[in-house]
Amino acid sequence: MENSYSKTHDLSSKEIYQKIFNNIQKVIKGQSAAIRKLLSAFASGGHVLLEDYPGTGKTTLAKALAYSVDVTFKRIQFTPDLLPSDILGISILDPKERAFHFHEGPIFAHIVLADEINRASPRTQSALLEAMAEFQVSIDGNLRKLQDPFFVIATQNPVESRGTYPLPEAQMDRFALQFSLGYISPEDEVNLLCDQIQQHPIETIQPCIDLQDIITLKQQVKEIRISEKLKSYLVNIVNATRSAQGVRLGASPRASIALMKIAQALALFDGYEFVTPEHIQELAVSVIAHRLIMENQARFSGITATVVVEDILKSVPIPV
Repeated sequence: MENSYSKTHDLSSKEIYQKIFNNIQKVIKGQSAAIRKLLSAFASGGHVLLEDYPGTGKTTLAKALAYSVDVTFKRIQFTPDLLPSDILGISILDPKERAFHFHEGPIFAHIVLADEINRASPRTQSALLEAMAEFQVSIDGNLRKLQDPFFVIATQNPVESRGTYPLPEAQMDRFALQFSLGYISPEDEVNLLCDQIQQHPIETIQPCIDLQDIITLKQQVKEIRISEKLKSYLVNIVNATRSAQGVRLGASPRASIALMKIAQALALFDGYEFVTPEHIQELAVSVIAHRLIMENQARFSGITATVVVEDILKSVPIPV
């Protein structure tokens, strides 16, 4: 049988994006902005943290992306008793050969869903640090490269505290984007009910693009131009977080890099050959806010990292 993506290699990057966007939208209703952000991180090589209330579709969104692309996908359900070896893999002794053979863990996949990541201990969470930053893991003294592309989607519940462990700052900084889905409109929720009368739409979703399409997208993202003025504008936004009132620790240069790359992806999706200030502004909160460490007094006063970034966007001059 001919696959639905067999002829997409003749399509432009914008058409490939629209194809996967439409495929995911068959499952995820009323979340166009979230799908756009997720795909921009995917195409630019970043990782995503979805933080929202139970039942809002975090896991379903991640699975819809994974099922739309003909690549390897693994889901890891994070629990308090999960060990680093459960993620990375382990060497097992073969008594016949009298030798150890390495058995790969679920980290060795193109797309990895780290579901409820804050339920695992810090020791287990740290197993992802090297993988997410350098696309490799060190096991038994050996360096093992991960597959390309390698994309981590993590989910967590912001209101649950029992049996959970806060993600450390180093882990948060590994995520290019953090955003929430929020509740959909009543009209979209009615459509959601209609779609699930017989079965869940995720059960019928089929791959619409393949590995070659993803390689094409990632390569063309790198070719999107960004002017020196916009680079300075972007850096000025990130730099302003380091001296903002109420912020104990501002965003690192990793935030600047992520913001540039994901803005390039958005520009590509929109059919532009260059990044615009609007692309940077659209993403700034999702790229920067989760990296800020707020002072206790600011948090008690109700000042959030999101508000800080929004105020910075209003104050930093837009280049002309």
